[in-house]
Amino acid sequence: MGGGRLRRRGLPRAGPQTPLFPPLDEAVVKAIACEVVSQTEQPLSRQSLADLTARARTALGKSISRSTVWRILATDVLKPWQYDYWIFPRDPQFAEKAGPILDLYAGSWQGRPLTTKDYVISSDEKTSIQARLRCHPTLGPSPGRPLRVEFEYDRGGALQYLAAWDVQRGYVMGRCEFHTGIASFGRLVSQVMEQEPYCSAERVFWIVDNGSSHRGVASVRRLRKAYPNAILVHTPVHASWLNQVEIYFALVQRKVLTPNDFSSLAEVERRLRLYEALSNQTPHPFHWKFDRAKLAELLNRLEAKQAPRAGEEVIMVPA
Repeated sequence: MGGGRLRRRGLPRAGPQTPLFPPLDEAVVKAIACEVVSQTEQPLSRQSLADLTARARTALGKSISRSTVWRILATDVLKPWQYDYWIFPRDPQFAEKAGPILDLYAGSWQGRPLTTKDYVISSDEKTSIQARLRCHPTLGPSPGRPLRVEFEYDRGGALQYLAAWDVQRGYVMGRCEFHTGIASFGRLVSQVMEQEPYCSAERVFWIVDNGSSHRGVASVRRLRKAYPNAILVHTPVHASWLNQVEIYFALVQRKVLTPNDFSSLAEVERRLRLYEALSNQTPHPFHWKFDRAKLAELLNRLEAKQAPRAGEEVIMVPA
């Protein structure tokens, strides 16, 4: 008898098993997560997992754990409760301005291949790099405990880091200034253009954004007057992501400036220059994938998102 009971316990239960949380329950949990909370009675902008679990228990009329709520949401394909900041292209000539930059990255200009005596420079400024002088010494790591950097600090001043990234060579040239502006940018240009191979190049294309240091037609004329072989190319408004030097700045932020724990402003500059030299020991270009075809795809997607849906009435509001 005892052996028979053991064998019966090892067999699967007869008949279909009802899930504890069927698809309708899961849909309720997802609907709660997708709600715009500010439009409900709760004075919240976002919901925590604990908030969602509490509301799900009320809506379902039964107990549900936080881990189950997390599992239901994690397996869903769409997650509208998550968000990223981004900006629609605002420049009415976005494609016209972005296209030539992408051509330069691909090795052509106005329909013709670049020659071996043409160079492409991507340039910008990384502003307000502070020297944060920590009020107490940084504590080294120990077993089970990470490095500890004091939260409070005294301000030791700030530097502006200007950099010129050679797109084809993967070589960077930079300088630190106390202020940004036309004069500071001019000194960076001179630093680059008065050395080889740029001083004897046929053309040196400078890709810049629309910052005040190099904005508008006046900056184009100013650069061409100082260096006849230099051609200034502006990115569209709010499109610094098209400027390759921003990738280098991201590396600087992650590898050099984080955590910000410096003894002086001079140490900030020294660290920036040392990383510049380290990068130039084994220079290599960035593997840039965004081309004209991807630009067209992006603009088509954005146009589709902004276009009115079928049956919707478009109301024109006077300015």
